Amino acid sequence: MKKVLVIIAHRGFQDHEFEGTVNGLRGSSYEVRVASTEKGTCVGKFGGEVEATIALRDVVVDEFDRIAFIGGPGARELMDNPDAHRIAQETVKAGKVLGAICIAPTILAKAGVLRGKRATVWNEDNQTDQILIENGAMYTGEPVTVDGIIVTANGPKAAEEFGKVLAK
Repeated sequence: MKKVLVIIAHRGFQDHEFEGTVNGLRGSSYEVRVASTEKGTCVGKFGGEVEATIALRDVVVDEFDRIAFIGGPGARELMDNPDAHRIAQETVKAGKVLGAICIAPTILAKAGVLRGKRATVWNEDNQTDQILIENGAMYTGEPVTVDGIIVTANGPKAAEEFGKVLAK
């Protein structure tokens, strides 16, 4: 069975984006695994709980077919996280599909994997897009943007479509 790793913040991941992404992956042949900064119970922005079975430092990219980062206010803590950057870089280097939704595309931008790529991001603050642009991405403003092996989405309303695109 193919595996997709979904990475969430330990506190403050976006519950609806997690659920929508997983729902979008349902019906595909992917087993979903969850990682966070630490193993254990992660708490979403709206109080949902999800068990992370892998700590970011222990992620072996070769064990997964696809990797996706979920947004929410807690995702900001991953923006400059060296393990998150390593995972993003190794995923792209291995030619595997890499996704990020909401503010999580900023993690990919800071990891350097969006340079020269079309990407979208949650931008209701009219500032988040600047992180992508400053790191060499071309901001599209679309709900879901695909550029090669990289899939980005802009928020909860796009989550299910994001999951479906990841599964393709």
